[in-house]
Amino acid sequence: MKGGVRKRGNTWYYYFDMGIVDGKRKKIERSAEGAQTKAEAESVLRRKILEYENAGTVFKPSEMTLQDFLTFWHEEYVQLKLKPNTQENYRLTIKNHINPHLGKYKLKSLTPHILQQFMNSKVREGLAEQTLSIIRGILNKSLKQAVYPYKYINENPMQYVELMVDKKRKPTKDDLKIQSNENLRLLNENITENHPFYLPFHIGLHTGVRVGELCGLEWKHINFEDMTIEIEQQLTKKKINGKEIWVVSTPKSVSGYRTIPVGTTLINILKRAKMQQKENKLKYGEFYQQDSNYDFVCKKENGEHYTPNVIKYQTRELIKGKLGIDFNYHSLRHTHATMLIENGTPIKTVQKRLGHSRAAITEDRYVHLTQKMARDAADIFDSIAKNL
Repeated sequence: MKGGVRKRGNTWYYYFDMGIVDGKRKKIERSAEGAQTKAEAESVLRRKILEYENAGTVFKPSEMTLQDFLTFWHEEYVQLKLKPNTQENYRLTIKNHINPHLGKYKLKSLTPHILQQFMNSKVREGLAEQTLSIIRGILNKSLKQAVYPYKYINENPMQYVELMVDKKRKPTKDDLKIQSNENLRLLNENITENHPFYLPFHIGLHTGVRVGELCGLEWKHINFEDMTIEIEQQLTKKKINGKEIWVVSTPKSVSGYRTIPVGTTLINILKRAKMQQKENKLKYGEFYQQDSNYDFVCKKENGEHYTPNVIKYQTRELIKGKLGIDFNYHSLRHTHATMLIENGTPIKTVQKRLGHSRAAITEDRYVHLTQKMARDAADIFDSIAKNL
């Protein structure tokens, strides 16, 4: 394919013959993208000829802004491919973190330097590592798709960006809000059987389920005879016709499907709760808000089922506000896992109980927190050494 370069004023241009297009011979000539010398312009020429021969088109960077592209990407990929919780998480992350800083940039103007500075600014803001990873993941995935299949840009600039966080730092007990025995006793004393958080508290403490899994739990999932709880769904928020509603969906991942053995303490609590709900149904009669499709375990006295928002309110207003404990529902999951590991439960068992995809996730998150295990190991070796 014939082509060449030429300089007009201070700008280098490349041109080449595209051959016969629609019955006519066609030639293209464009700026050589910032080339300063003839050699640089010829390098651009060779690349553009190769692109044309491989794709049959001449690539032209899009004038679209990142904000417009992310709106398109969220509608055409995120909402069709990912789970409702992830969709909402991505939407809020784009709205609160990415668009305010990068939204007005044109896709073609985004460079590794701009993106690295942006990520560094988020690190300096003190955002949690998980939040930083989500931001980086959104940018990397979306810009990768902007290259292919959408062909808005020629290269993904995020592939050169590094997340500047200290990977050696592990989350502390304060980070995870793991509750001490003293706090658990205080919670147990104040969350009595008539307390609205009573059932969610004990299910969370005894099983380590996520809040969405708790709210999606139905009575059909409780096996009183085998003393197990089956996790096969969760309650998630979804936008339908512009309105956000809570819907039942599948677990967070394949490993989220699991059967959790429980003890007699929780089984007895569940039995009493089920009996109380039957009495409430008789008490409220036609005003009892029984869902026709689901028989949820956690619900209000009038039958209205709990949502993660209800649980968040209870933990914030009824517990953290009244007792002054740094607490949220997920802290029960972390507390449950730590207590099991400290008392000798194998990591693999804890992993399956929590629904983690890999044992390494469980081990990396919790084992370093268990000072009791470290002390036990020291005591065991000390007893061995005495007999040498």
